[in-house]
Amino acid sequence: MDPLSGFFGSLLWWLFFMYLLLWPQIQYRGLQVTRARMLQRLSRKRGSTVIAMIHRQESIGLFGIPVYKFISIEDSEEVLRAIRMAPKDKPIDLIIHTPGGLVLAATQIAKALKDHPAETRVIIPHYAMSGGTLIALAADKIIMDPHAVLGPVDPQLDQYPAPSIIRAVEKKGADKVDDQTLILADVAEKAIKQVRDFVFYLLKDRYGEEKARELAQILTEGKWTHDYPITYEQAKELGLHVETDVPEEVYALMELYKQPVRQRGTVEFMPYPVKQEGGGK
Repeated sequence: MDPLSGFFGSLLWWLFFMYLLLWPQIQYRGLQVTRARMLQRLSRKRGSTVIAMIHRQESIGLFGIPVYKFISIEDSEEVLRAIRMAPKDKPIDLIIHTPGGLVLAATQIAKALKDHPAETRVIIPHYAMSGGTLIALAADKIIMDPHAVLGPVDPQLDQYPAPSIIRAVEKKGADKVDDQTLILADVAEKAIKQVRDFVFYLLKDRYGEEKARELAQILTEGKWTHDYPITYEQAKELGLHVETDVPEEVYALMELYKQPVRQRGTVEFMPYPVKQEGGGK
């Protein structure tokens, strides 16, 4: 075998391996650039600072391992930095797509949004549950897709809803449960009060104290399961200030946050064919 041919063969295999290794990262970098351009376009159109906090399952790397995202301390650091850098006399549009996350992080973001001097708008193209709803309540306007949903903000302790822990103790009787359950119930009461007080703080200036207390009570009392979807219509019935004029650029931006590549997609569709002018098909 020609040594030179063997060398080039090995080099080609090595280059091919490096291509497989680096290509997902190159693709991801390209997505980041495209997202930044879309955010810039939306910012110019709306005359605002646009911030996106989109938590979708993504696959990055050679083997396409899925990464699940929730509201984290890292998110709050980034969003707070973006809000600090935003011009004080210009609006902020915060695009949220999230199942929720840490109450601490969501609280920090919500307070920073509330404290911004100019108008603030939270845009929800699909869903903003739990901590996402808490952040949305801080905005002057909540802009939802007609089929997007919010969620209750009742605190969760480990795997249990705080209101359910309290009700379980009440039904059984404090003298019939162990000390650990009593401690858990005490923490649950404090957690509910803390979140309820914060929701009231977020809403009182725009809704008045009476309506703010009513909304804070409803959203934290455990009336629904924690994953209950509060639709646009129901949000209106509750008295929340919600609108449905989601900019088209937001939907285009969501297309740039792809789910992991699968062997076969679970949803497929074909757009309705539109005839071209001049007799084309």
